[in-house]
Amino acid sequence: MNTNSLIHESSPYLLQHAHNPVDWHPWGTAALEKAQKEDKPILVSIGYAACHWCHVMERESFESEEVAAYMNEHFVNVKVDREERPDVDQIYMDAVQMLSGSGGWPLNCFLTPDGRPFYGGTYYPPKPMYNRPSWLQILEQISNVFKTRRKDVEEQANQLTYHIATSDQGKSQNTLIGLDFEQPFEAEELEGIFQKVTKYFDAVDGGFGGAPKFPGTMSLQFLLNYYHYTQTEAAKEHALFSIDKMIFGGIYDQIGGGFARYTVDKKWLVPHFEKMLYDNALLIGVMTDAYKLTKRDLYRETIEDTLAFVEREMLHPDGGFYASYDADSEGVEGKFYVWDKSEIDEILKEEAAMFNRFYEVTEDGNWEHKNILNREMTYRDFAAKENMPVEALKEKLQKARQQLFEVREKRVKPGLDDKIILSWNAMMVTAFAKAYQALLQAHYKDIAVENLQFLFDKFAVGENGELKHTYKNGKAQFPAFLDDYALLLEAIIEVFQISFDEKLLEWAAKLTNYVFANFEDSKSFLFYYTPKGQQDIVLRKKEFYDNATPSGNSTMAHNLLKLSVLLDEPKYHERAVQMVKSMEESISKYPTSFARWLNAMTFLVFPLQEIAVVGKNAEVLIAELQQLFTPNKLLIMDEKGESMHPLVVNRYMEGKTLIYRCQNFVCERPVETVAELF
Repeated sequence: MNTNSLIHESSPYLLQHAHNPVDWHPWGTAALEKAQKEDKPILVSIGYAACHWCHVMERESFESEEVAAYMNEHFVNVKVDREERPDVDQIYMDAVQMLSGSGGWPLNCFLTPDGRPFYGGTYYPPKPMYNRPSWLQILEQISNVFKTRRKDVEEQANQLTYHIATSDQGKSQNTLIGLDFEQPFEAEELEGIFQKVTKYFDAVDGGFGGAPKFPGTMSLQFLLNYYHYTQTEAAKEHALFSIDKMIFGGIYDQIGGGFARYTVDKKWLVPHFEKMLYDNALLIGVMTDAYKLTKRDLYRETIEDTLAFVEREMLHPDGGFYASYDADSEGVEGKFYVWDKSEIDEILKEEAAMFNRFYEVTEDGNWEHKNILNREMTYRDFAAKENMPVEALKEKLQKARQQLFEVREKRVKPGLDDKIILSWNAMMVTAFAKAYQALLQAHYKDIAVENLQFLFDKFAVGENGELKHTYKNGKAQFPAFLDDYALLLEAIIEVFQISFDEKLLEWAAKLTNYVFANFEDSKSFLFYYTPKGQQDIVLRKKEFYDNATPSGNSTMAHNLLKLSVLLDEPKYHERAVQMVKSMEESISKYPTSFARWLNAMTFLVFPLQEIAVVGKNAEVLIAELQQLFTPNKLLIMDEKGESMHPLVVNRYMEGKTLIYRCQNFVCERPVETVAELF
């Protein structure tokens, strides 16, 4: 059996390639030094464990002895798990997008021996097809060009590297003269941006745009927030309609809970079956607000079932959440999740007919002659159509789903990427904290608190705030990136909102100081993606876009608004205003690509509400407040008059529990009930 250098790695994706005949190396200075010593071009091939087309290209090309022999002779071959090294992925994804106008994974980029990109693409077939040359043809062409036209290669590499380095410019404004920190944006501007967002609405199937269709959770969050402040019905209606359609669709696992990454169609029916930790975290967050707003059972049940999936399938026994589940099992995409009608009929017997009607199961199937379970109707509407009580219907369907779940558990499961990523874990901690606030299930609070402590214990390096990015097999590795710090700070703030443990504020102060010291760009109001001093990348970039996950910069803007109060640091509020204001043009032009930035802008139009609850019954009143959908609120609790936080100090009155609503530490007359507050 072949074995290469990846055998010493912990990433499941890299280990998948450890027995390829290709002489793969992990990313690092050793590979770069080898390329320079041998004067060979570097092939950096980037993917992740749940990537379907990465598996396809491995089977077709990287397992071929002929192809591997050519790669080994002419290139230094480097495999990168993009989830371990998103900084490397960013640089070479930018290069491929500049060269071809599109990107994706697997990402295959060719570099000079010192790491500058000069050519690249995504998936290449084993033979010429899909209007693409074969992988071997590409290799031969690149090798020939590198040997015979080296000057052209160097020129192309210099130009690409320059354009990548300067691509950050223009997305933000570096000079803000005469900025009004109290009112940097007007409500009219926000209304105009909302109107732009409506142009992306899919009024038929929900969500934004056409196929492939992604959840767009940060845009949905904006719609709910915008509705709260303006009572614009269209915002609420489209957000809830979109969430409903996802819950009813194939993107949601109707049997086991949890959401897939996206669907290949616009109706949410056919998922790309991989399940990512971050998607489920973000969807939980927006569903908790939908539940607070409506108190609909649909949202509560979906939150509960999704978190049950996360606990059952993605939570390490010692703490921490795994990264993802693959789309494939037994080499076939979606095999674990789809059903033949005959199989369901045999399992459910006399209950099958009703189940099949509800979940639209047919003999012919709805995808490649198989059935992806989905539904069109609410329980209430279907029960009325079937002339039966709603609760009886729900009980029958729940029993049927459990029977199918038990059978499905005996199938070969998709591959699990069991590395623990700091930023994604922080997002799931935030999700559990938000679920606790919405549903007041103590179990969710326990998981949030315990897993936040796990992140402190396993990812922190020393006492100065330095963190690592991933953890597996007892080892944390790779310097943490901006989004690791930003999303961990967000998790700290959210857990503080349910625990009121002031030790968390010490962590928040330490991490915030570290971010400013190691990530700040002195020429702008924003932060670099990588810490200063990193040696194995060709350039330092800033990340602006809110893509599948929110950007570290937009998240830091949110954090700083709240930390300015929690840590009593007015300069943090000023920096948050500067950050969002510097992105104003980009937010206005492309609101769905900068949706968390847009939410930060919303919170600068409608400022933070600081709510302090002081007295022996504070916990009861806090629980009431937590269940209300009131975006951009910050809760402080002091039951015994012992806290020294400026919002509550000297506000304790023996025998009373008082609620103070404040802004910039200036408080209204206190009230004694939540009803009086709103």
